[in-house]
Amino acid sequence: MTKVLISGASIGGPALACWLDRYGFEVTVVERAAGGPRRGGQAIDVRGPALEVAGRMGVLDRLRERRVRMRGMSMVDGDGNELFRTEERTLTGGDLDSPDVEILRDDLADVLMDAAGDGVEYLFGDSIAALEDGPDGVRVTFENAPARTFDVVVGADGVHSNTRRLAFGPEERYTSYLGTYMGVWTAPNFLGLDRWQVFHQMPGSDVGGGVMSVRDNAELRVYLGFRTEEPIAHDHRDAEAQKQIMLDRLGGCGWEIPRLLEYMWDAPDFHFDATTQIHMDSWSTGRVVLLGDSGYCGSLLSGMGTTMAMVGAYVLAGELRRADGDHAKAFAAYETELRDYVAANQRLALDNKRRVEAAQAAELGDAGAAEAMTEGLADFESVANGFVVKDY
Repeated sequence: MTKVLISGASIGGPALACWLDRYGFEVTVVERAAGGPRRGGQAIDVRGPALEVAGRMGVLDRLRERRVRMRGMSMVDGDGNELFRTEERTLTGGDLDSPDVEILRDDLADVLMDAAGDGVEYLFGDSIAALEDGPDGVRVTFENAPARTFDVVVGADGVHSNTRRLAFGPEERYTSYLGTYMGVWTAPNFLGLDRWQVFHQMPGSDVGGGVMSVRDNAELRVYLGFRTEEPIAHDHRDAEAQKQIMLDRLGGCGWEIPRLLEYMWDAPDFHFDATTQIHMDSWSTGRVVLLGDSGYCGSLLSGMGTTMAMVGAYVLAGELRRADGDHAKAFAAYETELRDYVAANQRLALDNKRRVEAAQAAELGDAGAAEAMTEGLADFESVANGFVVKDY
């Protein structure tokens, strides 16, 4: 039986574990977070081909049951006065009549883990310390668990992938910074929102954000961010330093931002990162392969990270099954199947960035610049749905 180690228990990892377990592989998932998958994170979208994958997995109805059910959104000024409202779409999820499923990241992770079942082994509170790739397997040294050998190792551990660093080299070789940082955390619903989103952008500035009510309106999921031309040097595991960065950048802002920042300090699920893409000439080396953000992050600007991870998991598992565990053959087919779709979605993120910049130019009265920025942009729906899910 082919033994597969997956690093990361967020979205791509559990999805891959589910398919591989069904196909008869022996699957182990190692996750740095203790006690279970990391909690928190933004609301994410299951779109296009990922809906088909979820249907084949048997979890689509569960995703729809746990979806974020928004009624609409508002934009407000610094004093909280409503400037715009709509009950047709939201900033985070798009059109409300869309078939897409918007769901909290941790809720999706839970559903995917449940789908994987009891046949998958999980090592929580642990991480890979070293990889020794040989002709007969990969010798894996863990930080805590005893060393073991696997036939295949999959890095599904995010944009700051430890697996990628160990197998391919430093993160800096593969990252492309897109100019924005965002913090996400949970706060009490002190605004009394009812399935509603409220966002605020400081006029003429590079800072802003908003909130959405979640968990039956008991909580707010907070999104605050800022733009900066150059990336900020910081430790991506030092949450307290990241919170100080947020305070330094947004502490003087209007609306409810100061109060949201107060709740940030004690939030158990605070997350902060740059909008970054990962570009690699190959997603595999030897018996090690990357999945989702680890190998081809599109950034939150694409709105397609979850979809690419779920589709990637389906394709990788299917190709491993079709190749009867022949990793070299499977990895090559996996890349052939997904490369064009990934590239289109990464370009979509850059197009969405231009759309934001065009809107800001229009706000400042530069209609000519705004028009130039929107020329030749890809249609979101055609890109998002531009992958045909085949049978394995």
